Amino acid sequence: MRAVVQRVSRAQVSVGDQLVGRIGPGLLVLLGVAKADNQADADYLANKICGLRIFEDQDGKMNLSLAETQGSVLAVSQFTLYGDVRKGRRPSFDLAAPPQLANELYEYFVSKIRYAGIVCETGQFQAMMQVELVNDGPVTILLDSTRVF
Repeated sequence: MRAVVQRVSRAQVSVGDQLVGRIGPGLLVLLGVAKADNQADADYLANKICGLRIFEDQDGKMNLSLAETQGSVLAVSQFTLYGDVRKGRRPSFDLAAPPQLANELYEYFVSKIRYAGIVCETGQFQAMMQVELVNDGPVTILLDSTRVF
């Protein structure tokens, strides 16, 4: 499971003309699910994201987590995080999970974030979405449940 985590001052996601999720300060999480992923991968990423100390304290140091800042999460499913372009120019998505598994683990990930007491808004699974954000910093972290970047 892969995540692109961006610290934001605000973010929102729309499907067509309909707003489906919006947060103020917090984290935008673009989440990709691989064929081999399971609930342990989602647990790992949810725990890691909830505990990331990437918000500034009173001294301007990245020392605070979501809970400590009362920040929110906007979680958006993004299978293209498993696009492989090592051969040719057209991405191969062979490593991405099929929709049923991907949705199941995406929903499970969201439930784990909410269980931790963090407000979590979502996009709409398998929809063409427009994501808008104001990256704060900018701060962007790449996470993978199975390997280090």
